Amino acid sequence: MQAEVISLGDELTSGRSLDTNAQWLSRRLEELGIWVVCHTTVGDQMQATIEAFCAAIDRADVVVCTGGLGPTADDLTREAMAATVGRPLICDPAVVEHIRCLFARRGWKMPEQNKVQAMYPEGGRLVPNPYGTAPGLAIDVPRAGRPAARVYCLPGVPAEMREMWNQTLAEELRQLGGGRMILTRRVKCFGAGESSIEGMLPGLTERGRQPRVGITASQATITLSVTADGATAGECRAAMEPTLAVIRQRLGHLVFGEDDDELQDAAVRLLRRRGWTLATAEWATEGFIAQWLAAAATGGLEILGGVVMTHGTKGPNPLELPFELLTDPPRDGVSLAEAAAQAVCRKFGTDCGLAVGPFPRVTPSSDGPEPVVFALVTPNGSRAVSVPLASHPELRKVFCAKKALDFLRLELMHGGELVEDSKS
Repeated sequence: MQAEVISLGDELTSGRSLDTNAQWLSRRLEELGIWVVCHTTVGDQMQATIEAFCAAIDRADVVVCTGGLGPTADDLTREAMAATVGRPLICDPAVVEHIRCLFARRGWKMPEQNKVQAMYPEGGRLVPNPYGTAPGLAIDVPRAGRPAARVYCLPGVPAEMREMWNQTLAEELRQLGGGRMILTRRVKCFGAGESSIEGMLPGLTERGRQPRVGITASQATITLSVTADGATAGECRAAMEPTLAVIRQRLGHLVFGEDDDELQDAAVRLLRRRGWTLATAEWATEGFIAQWLAAAATGGLEILGGVVMTHGTKGPNPLELPFELLTDPPRDGVSLAEAAAQAVCRKFGTDCGLAVGPFPRVTPSSDGPEPVVFALVTPNGSRAVSVPLASHPELRKVFCAKKALDFLRLELMHGGELVEDSKS
């Protein structure tokens, strides 16, 4: 069974508001075993809304629409739905009275125009809204040679929409979906590009394969989403596990976690496993690493402190580094980073120190991306690497922080023997 989510409103098409309803509804529909095949966003225009309804009804068995159920002239959902199915709007007096009572409880008189919220296409029904004046609409739309499409129109106010979904529609759609469910596991990777990772997994991302495998990239983190449907969660997990095992085996150390994991979560887990503590010294990343690690270690004792450094000799020198290393730009980036990693260990009394050197100066004569130096001190010794960064200027701090965390993760995994891929 397939579904489409339609979001209505000029505030969405103009970009003034973010459409969180479509995201939330898509997740709920998948939990009920209903695949979402399309999202459509339409402004407050009658003809465009009718066309969106017609297209959705043709390609999806379930259509869920949010927005356009208010009492004002730009709220067009009722009229558009009635025009789509070719039926008149009728009024439910009991719902008019319910809306009148809601206004009375707030000490207001109901405007006459709010009566329109009690109207729905003939042959349909209203979906109760216990906390707002806009009930939802539900109607079955016949399709030639196929079962009718189920269309549900809900308010755009997220709190009201979610309450109506939970109280009324979830169980109805659960039965419609035959009691099946859809689960997704996400495998997180770092250290290779999207196309390279896909090339290491031949056949896994082909269309029509079960379970489905999707691949996405976000700020250099690659996510492989493995999705299966089944009668139970256990059945879904059993269907996904062979594919997950293939991904883990083929990608090896490129995989750092699953689902909501980030690189900092993987690093903190490894510190915890070894019983080590860490402090950080950062130039290029300006405190990103310390902030991310501290959040990942909430409630733990692994991250004991961090220092954010500045370029040159004029700024503070909280780590008491040798004066000759603090040139701008650094004459010896490796020595600077190694000294900072050792100094931050001493300052906070930690087992490990991670240092990220400054970004190099970019000059017209620069031949390719200049490297940033990462240095790590552990009870097993110290290591420094120079990493070239060719990312977009707006992303380079985030990318640099992720590369440093991956360097830390791999060093903790391999006990002092750095994996070659972390240098790229």
